[in-house]
Formats: sequence, C-alpha cells, structure tokens
Amino acid sequence: MKKLSHLNQDGRVAMVDTSAKKITARRAVASARVLMSPEAVAAVREGRTPKGDPLETARLAGIMAAKRTAELIPLCHTLALTHVDVRAELREDGIYLEAEAATQAQTGVEMEALTAAAVAALTVYDMCKAVDKAMTITDVRLEKKTGGKSGDYERQKVKGKR
Repeated sequence: MKKLSHLNQDGRVAMVDTSAKKITARRAVASARVLMSPEAVAAVREGRTPKGDPLETARLAGIMAAKRTAELIPLCHTLALTHVDVRAELREDGIYLEAEAATQAQTGVEMEALTAAAVAALTVYDMCKAVDKAMTITDVRLEKKTGGKSGDYERQKVKGKR
C-alpha cells in the first residue's frame, strides 16, 4: 500500500515538499454533471432562467475557482496556471461540465481541474434553483492527467457513456 503523501514522519498533516521535483508540463481534465428536470433543461435552452445564462456564468466561475484552489484546499500548492478552460454542454438530462487546467510546475493540476468542475456545477445549481431545487450534482471526477512522476492517467470509458 502506498504511503499517504500529506503526512509527515510523525503522522501529522503536512504540505508535500516538491522542491526536489523537476518542473514539467502538466495538464488535467475533470468533469461534473448537473442533473435537472425537463422543465429546467427547457428553461436553460430557451433562455428563461431568472438569473441569466447558467452555462456562461458557470464557465467563468469555474475558471475563477481554478485560480483560487490553494485558498480552498488546505494542502494544495499555489500554482501559476498557464491555461484554464471550462466547457458547458446542455444535454437532455441536464448540464455536462468539463474543466481543463495546465501549468509548468513541480506538482500536478488535478485539484485545480476538479475545483473548476465542482464550482461550475455549484454555479449551475445557483443559477437554476428557482426553476428546479431538486437538481443533483454528480460525477465530479478526474477524467485524465498528463505529466509528473506518476505518469499519465485516463479514466476508462464505459461503453455508451461519456
């Protein structure tokens, strides 16, 4: 079993020391889904949500959140992000969000991508809650990452699902 990297020799929580690691290109993609009623999907599609466009607002919120990840997650390193993008797609059952983050650093950007996806999903909820309070935020997950000592990772696709 691998040792937890955020514990020091005394078993106390500690930030990982990355000073000996090489600076490499790193990229991560994360996703989230907001499941909503057919009425809420129709309201988004027809531009009838009371607070404005949830897709564009969620995109911006996700980008802003990625840049502040180290302020939200206690042991994350502050990273100089070289790229952040959030894509929002209206689907039959709700909204699919995908966030991508990149940097040249000594540690990865998985948490930045995950934070962007999660905050984008929360923003969709906030923008649409007047229409559907029963929305469900689900499947916040890492889709892929590249770079770093642990190598590349890509989630296995389930046949017929994204």
